[in-house]
Amino acid sequence: MSPPATLRVSSPEDVDLELGVVEQWTVQSAKTDDRLIINIHEKLNDSSHDLGVDPGLIKDGVEADLQRLLAEQIETLGEGYSLIRREYFTAIGPVDILARDADGATVAVELKRRGDIDGVEQLTRYLELLNRDPLLAPVRGIFAAQQIKPQAKVLANDRGIDCITLDYDAMRGVDDVESRLF
Repeated sequence: MSPPATLRVSSPEDVDLELGVVEQWTVQSAKTDDRLIINIHEKLNDSSHDLGVDPGLIKDGVEADLQRLLAEQIETLGEGYSLIRREYFTAIGPVDILARDADGATVAVELKRRGDIDGVEQLTRYLELLNRDPLLAPVRGIFAAQQIKPQAKVLANDRGIDCITLDYDAMRGVDDVESRLF
């Protein structure tokens, strides 16, 4: 049943008691009149455990985390790189990271968790716009992601955009290379 729904636990009616039902659960949809009735005939175990306050859903490894880590570890892109700015605003949206390479050239970095053709297209639009600015030009691009689809690599290479695969666990210091078998 699709959420939202409520659960109501009740004692069974006499007819159900005669059939051996000891408890009845009713799951009711909040949006429709859909209802699921579950008849419990026997309880083999009933326990509960206090797990503390529910922290809610916290996503780990979202694009913002990658951006923050890469900005802190800009040398991941190569020796001599320096950060100009995170979220460099343009007329068509923010470039995730703007940096300078070892030669002082401007580099626009587009970050994705899973890199596909759409991300390469997005970076291409940013590069076209940034290369119109005489203070930044020439600007080259780096497409960085935890996983990059083969089609995206082909398109990026065709457009002169470098691709870098990021290891999120290693960047946040969780991955211990010495303790891995492979």
